[in-house]
Amino acid sequence: MKLLLLLLLVAVVAADKYTTKYDNVDIDRILSNQRVLTNYIKCLMDEGPCTSEGRELKKTLPDALSTGCTKCNLKQKQTAEKVIRHLMKNRPSDWERLTAKYDPKGEYKKRFQAQVKDVKN
Repeated sequence: MKLLLLLLLVAVVAADKYTTKYDNVDIDRILSNQRVLTNYIKCLMDEGPCTSEGRELKKTLPDALSTGCTKCNLKQKQTAEKVIRHLMKNRPSDWERLTAKYDPKGEYKKRFQAQVKDVKN
């Protein structure tokens, strides 16, 4: 019985995190390839098709924003910060479009801007 309860607890804790399936995606390759990055942005904006990674991101993004990425592991948090930093610095119009869609009240944007306040560096 104790083993069953322990397994159930582990399953609940594991279910309270985002999938790690895409943690090893080469984010630097995506960010440095304008065509690929544009396709991901189009996916998120419902303007184009999505890859499996794009669909997963699109599905988890609203929850990650509202919870401050509490279900993210360290790698996911680091990747999110890198992407946000890149968009704010290199693609500000896309950053504005994405935040307008996923954060229309500006609730989360302030938090992220505070986290990546040294974007210009």
